[in-house]
Amino acid sequence: MGQILCCVQVDQSTVAIKETFGKFDDVLEPGFHCMPWIMGKKIAGHLSLRVQQLDVRCETKTKDNVFVTVVASIQYRALVDKAADAFYKLSNTRQQIQSYVFDVIRASVPKLELDSVFEQKNEIAKAVEKELEKAMSAYGFEIIQTLIVDIEPDEHVKRAMNEINAAARMRVATNEKAEAEKILQIKRAEGDAESKYLAGLGIARQRQAIVDGLRDSVMAFSENVPGTTSKDVIDMVLVTQYFDTMKDIGASSKSNSVFIPHGPGAVRDIAAQIRNGLLQANTIQE
Repeated sequence: MGQILCCVQVDQSTVAIKETFGKFDDVLEPGFHCMPWIMGKKIAGHLSLRVQQLDVRCETKTKDNVFVTVVASIQYRALVDKAADAFYKLSNTRQQIQSYVFDVIRASVPKLELDSVFEQKNEIAKAVEKELEKAMSAYGFEIIQTLIVDIEPDEHVKRAMNEINAAARMRVATNEKAEAEKILQIKRAEGDAESKYLAGLGIARQRQAIVDGLRDSVMAFSENVPGTTSKDVIDMVLVTQYFDTMKDIGASSKSNSVFIPHGPGAVRDIAAQIRNGLLQANTIQE
């Protein structure tokens, strides 16, 4: 309808290509324009100035012979001052960009091993962007940004990588568990040694207290009862303890049967054995 009335409208973020008798004449910016078709003028087409995105999937092989699919995302737009070049010089812009992306990726990735491809994906993206800027600027397009958004190894390779990673983590976990058990055993042994050491100190102090108590009792008894010797006092103490022990054994409901020699002679033998043991312990401590 606009062509019939010799006027056209160009939308925002768009330019129109004006031709006169089939020859390029001008680039029409957004707004209202007169287009006297009777003078051979017409609109050859429109060109969007908006940023466009093209996702390219490229399959290639790494240096260690692993096939991967690299997904690149290219953001580009036409330049208003080169709108004529962008409209006339390329018949299929997206196909042209895709060809350059394939060329750069298939030249870069085969130089790297699989792990390096993941680590250097930013360098790959910069290489693609640099090549595209150099090539597409001649056709009136600007490359806004290039991103490597995904790197997909073969499914079998991905499964193998996951298994290797799982095995490595399991190995680390096993080492940590073994180290924890080692520390636990060391601490348990240290605690047991400390416990036995303290128990030994307790027994030694107990025996020392018994010896000190017997010594004090003998000295006190000898002072209060003239004519008695130390041997008499110890024999009496041991006999008293002997009968107290017999009484405790008989009174205990949980004690088993104990057969020991009993009689005046037995008491004398037991007293001699206990006395000798205490005297030997006292001699060792001194």
